[in-house]
Amino acid sequence: AGQANPGGIFGTAVATMGMLMTTAFILAMDTFGPITDNAGGIAEFSHAEAGAREITDRLDAVGNTTKALTKGYAIASASLAAFLLFSAYIDKVNLILGNQIRAGTRPPGTLLASVNLADVNVFIAALIGSMLVYFFSSLAIRAVGTTASAIIVEVRRQFREMPGIMDYTQRPDYARVVDITTRAALRQMIVPGAVAVATPIIVGLLLGYEAIAGMLMVGTIAGVLLATVLNNGGGAWDNAKKYIESGHLTDDAGNVLGKRTEAHAAAVVGDTVGDPFKDTAGPSLHVLVKLLATITLVMAPLFIR
Repeated sequence: AGQANPGGIFGTAVATMGMLMTTAFILAMDTFGPITDNAGGIAEFSHAEAGAREITDRLDAVGNTTKALTKGYAIASASLAAFLLFSAYIDKVNLILGNQIRAGTRPPGTLLASVNLADVNVFIAALIGSMLVYFFSSLAIRAVGTTASAIIVEVRRQFREMPGIMDYTQRPDYARVVDITTRAALRQMIVPGAVAVATPIIVGLLLGYEAIAGMLMVGTIAGVLLATVLNNGGGAWDNAKKYIESGHLTDDAGNVLGKRTEAHAAAVVGDTVGDPFKDTAGPSLHVLVKLLATITLVMAPLFIR
């Protein structure tokens, strides 16, 4: 019985390493989507024949599917890594508690053998962990919308002040748009990053080392589930728009519901929401899950009073 727990941890470590062995193939599948997406944009701007755009749209739909699959791989490896870091946190806490017991500053029998979710502090910390995942995702999605609005304002300004853009006699100011995107991307991530770093530290200092363990457990579970929903849902909405644009959707009378229909307008709205889901909020949760575990492990000595 004493060998079961170390064996399980070792098995998880081996599983994590095994998943990482296929990184080259996963990266190839993940980059397939952006490459085909850019190819479609180039075909659109270069006024290529309609058949070329149809081919790139099909490839882009496949790319959205492969990206959803690879993001599932990423969140699975992140959850396994978080499990190992959680085990390391428990060992770190017990090491510190054991030293205090031997020094006589803490009574015997106070090692952290398990996390009691019935404890009020642990339960509160677990709720905070789940709420942090959703709050972080909302900040990431809002950042995409804010930046997109700023880019729209700049594009309209250039069309208004540089009328030659439409007849190809003036070159648009691409650098200005890229600058707005880069600055906004960095600025909009300040608050989510600060929240992700500060929350586990504050919870650990206020509620203790056992409570932060509960926050880490529930936060990891909520992060894995929400990231899966965001990745798959965003890709499905994107493919739904392409499905309609390709002329595969028909009404009860057999009429094709393509572009400039209410169904297509609804699909465009879904794609507008789905893009930040699958490209921003979903992948960022992989980082959040591992960040919570890392900060908790590093700051463990501060949480033991």
